[in-house]
Amino acid sequence: MNRTNYMAQHVEQYLALRRAFGFQLNIAGQQLQHFARFADRTAGGQPLTQELALRWAQSSSTGKQTTAARRLLILRPFTRYLRTLEPLTEIPPNRILGPAQYRHIPHIYTDREIRTLLEAAFSLRPRGGLRARSFGTYLRLLSCTGMRPAEPLRLTCADVDFQSDTLTRIVVLHPTATKALQEYARVRDSFVKYPRSPAFFLSDDGSPFHHKKAIRAFRYLRRRLGWVRPGCRLPRLYDMRHTFVCRRLLAWHRDGVDVHVVMPALSTYLGHVKITDTYWYVTAIPELMNTVSKRFERFFCGDKEAHHELD
Repeated sequence: MNRTNYMAQHVEQYLALRRAFGFQLNIAGQQLQHFARFADRTAGGQPLTQELALRWAQSSSTGKQTTAARRLLILRPFTRYLRTLEPLTEIPPNRILGPAQYRHIPHIYTDREIRTLLEAAFSLRPRGGLRARSFGTYLRLLSCTGMRPAEPLRLTCADVDFQSDTLTRIVVLHPTATKALQEYARVRDSFVKYPRSPAFFLSDDGSPFHHKKAIRAFRYLRRRLGWVRPGCRLPRLYDMRHTFVCRRLLAWHRDGVDVHVVMPALSTYLGHVKITDTYWYVTAIPELMNTVSKRFERFFCGDKEAHHELD
């Protein structure tokens, strides 16, 4: 093996092996290649030591501890692989730089808050323009599908199938959502005769209604509705996704569904590779905790039906 790109070759072999088993490793692959260049430049041909791993992890331009911890988290599986080939490889201890993720405490929207936000969205200026329709319909889609905020704005007209009530044949829509999208498409096409983009959501000039425009509109409405207060958490667009998950779990619990059985389906629907990523979105809202407590109380008191539900 060429010692000048010793680590780069090992990384390429590792990525090829993992991808052969179906792992995409897009971001992780980029990070590992970055590490390989760093290692070959600063310690060419030398074993992978804990000291080298820490130096690379802490060399991020962000300077954040969580970023360094995430880098080590990505690196550790590779070090375990490399140790089978190079016995002098050192595996960095888990969480040596602390947790790799910081969980932002989400704002779980109430039904009233969502209605208020939607009403305000449809009053955006210019009055009678397409902006209010684009942002209002976009918010409706976030609320009823749990999509990530940027995902609806990447949709093209070809991605929206009104016949089968699906988006890109992955996200299944309720008929009322399909109806709202059809109405938006009708209004959009009456405003924009010659679109400058195949995007489904458009601005008045026919250009895409992109994510930055959505963020600006949301921040404007957040201030206008008085949701920006000193010392309080700011609601985010991404919290729509958290809200969707919590409301879905609440509905399942109220219907007596075995949540552990159906969670994999929710995880797949949300586009998660690991079910633990879905649990990340679960927040202990009062309604959910109250419903779960009542089910547990029935179980504890010997209700056979509840016992079966929670078994």
